[in-house]
Amino acid sequence: MSAQLACKVSDVPQGTALRVELDTADGREVAVAVVHDEEGTIHAIFDECSHGAVPLSDGEVEGCFIECWLHGSQFDLTSGMPCQLPASRPVPVYPVSINGEDVLVDVDSPKTVK
Repeated sequence: MSAQLACKVSDVPQGTALRVELDTADGREVAVAVVHDEEGTIHAIFDECSHGAVPLSDGEVEGCFIECWLHGSQFDLTSGMPCQLPASRPVPVYPVSINGEDVLVDVDSPKTVK
């Protein structure tokens, strides 16, 4: 499977995140936070904090980072790396392409930093 429709650009106002469920090629469902950062770029990141196992899409978007609402961990939207404790493990980020108004996400090609 390749990139699939996640949402419309208008579904994610700048500075917000939207949770979507997408299917992988092997039939698994993946929770993805589609995030429209404050600079205007749209990102896709696994929608679960690696520390608290809560949805990142419920957190605050600050610049090119998303902050977990439960304990304040922040993640870089381009790499998935945590940049503020208590999280210490990265989360996957997914390739995004924009086709007109459509936001396409490829959950089969995650970028993970080890």
